[in-house]
Amino acid sequence: MAANGHTNGGVAKESRFDPNFTQNVINATGPKATPRFRKLISSLIKHVHDFARENELTVEEWMAAIDLVNEAGKMSDDKRNETQLLCDIIGLESLVDEITFKLAAETNDAATASAILGPFFRHDAPILENESSIVDNVPDGEITYMHGIVRDLVTKKPVEGAWIDVWQASTNGLYEQQDPDQKDCNLRGKFKSDANGHYGFYCIRPTPYPIPYDGAGGKLLTLLDRHPYRPAHIHVIVQKDGYKPITTQIFDKKSKYLEDDSVFAVKDSLVVDFTPLKGNPKAELELEYDLVIAPQGV
Repeated sequence: MAANGHTNGGVAKESRFDPNFTQNVINATGPKATPRFRKLISSLIKHVHDFARENELTVEEWMAAIDLVNEAGKMSDDKRNETQLLCDIIGLESLVDEITFKLAAETNDAATASAILGPFFRHDAPILENESSIVDNVPDGEITYMHGIVRDLVTKKPVEGAWIDVWQASTNGLYEQQDPDQKDCNLRGKFKSDANGHYGFYCIRPTPYPIPYDGAGGKLLTLLDRHPYRPAHIHVIVQKDGYKPITTQIFDKKSKYLEDDSVFAVKDSLVVDFTPLKGNPKAELELEYDLVIAPQGV
């Protein structure tokens, strides 16, 4: 219920709470706040206050939420972002990603679809030569040759010098920073497209896995009575000066949980087939996937 007693569905009874409080808080924002920040914080204050009034939020409930966020913050570091995981569980990161992608599409930007970053990205992945492997000691993994061309959205021509940053979980469902038995930066690598726009590397066919539920994220999932599983996917970031960066995930068409991903990140255009590869003794499977990037300003 809004402070003035009106709702989107019509006129409701007058609020039992101070009808001027929310607007007073909004009006307290100083004159040096930027227009965009003023708009965002005013909307946030209004929606949060309306939520509290509508549900008659108690101090105990509010403090339980604060404790959950504090716990997530204490668990977060450069190897795991638990607060981001909370946002993923309630679909916020995927919603923001959808909004960003739709806004870009409305400007005739039909680049490779984006998807959420997730909580296990690392900035220090090793730089590797094309045709290298990111796999170290994954005996039950189905070795896959992933390759493609990075293309310019406008000209359709190959893009040289684009960085492709990739990472994935192992077959036990753990990223290397979660698993003391994996080598540092296992299943991670950065590759650079060549003069023909080509990139290529060896990875494993991804497998479904549960998001971590040993912390705040797990407590939230339990309260929601939801499963923690994500469909099989490979994370990819594409960057080059003068182009809009893309953060995305590539999903295995045959994976479970495509319809009920625990973080709501699946998009149809990112679901692919892994096909048998013949004539290459290094890999059993092949994934050919072109990456389309849009110049800045398009």
